[in-house]
Amino acid sequence: MYSKAKFVLIFLLGVVASSWGFLEHDSWITVELQHSLVANSESFSFRGNVTIPSLNSGLANVEQPALSTVDLDLLKKLALGNEFYRLKATVVYSNGAKAQFITSNKACRLLQAQLNDVLWVSLDPSGYVTGITVSQDTAPATAECTQEDVKKLVETQFSTDVLIRHAELAPVPDTAGFIQKVEREREARERGEVRDNRGFFAKYWMYIVPVVLLVFISGATNQDGAK
Repeated sequence: MYSKAKFVLIFLLGVVASSWGFLEHDSWITVELQHSLVANSESFSFRGNVTIPSLNSGLANVEQPALSTVDLDLLKKLALGNEFYRLKATVVYSNGAKAQFITSNKACRLLQAQLNDVLWVSLDPSGYVTGITVSQDTAPATAECTQEDVKKLVETQFSTDVLIRHAELAPVPDTAGFIQKVEREREARERGEVRDNRGFFAKYWMYIVPVVLLVFISGATNQDGAK
């Protein structure tokens, strides 16, 4: 029993240590953004770079050049056709490893938001990116874009906010403490130190109930015999 409790305790200490290690460990990543401005095309063009020097603090530096006239016209065409705007994000870690994610939303929504979007970066407890999604805070005025919406677009450069979401560790049950408590109670019962403070019926109900049932059945049998 003690060996099992010791194993569980070591496991819990390992979980806590790993969580502390993540809080103490800090690293940086860069994210290269590419977007597709043609419907149903696998061609992506450069949009900008995002540098996150501190994963714990969540601060980010975003560099995105203004859209060219050609790219702006392609985006407007996507919006008028109610097509999806697709964004490819290539993550480069400090150790040189890379990961790639693709996210999409309606081009009309991006156009109505005046090219203002939010880049969500999700991290696991080890500090690795598990997903990147793009969204807009402002709700669109209509489900589909019209020529009026296109004319209202005055911005030619993306304005992006980067938000980092850290994975939260689930609560760990205190298994080691429970095992130790059960072991202490067992040892106390063996030494006779634990008193049973339950009432008379609570102690002996398993003996009283059968007797009552027998009396009830015998009484009913006697009444039937008398009749």
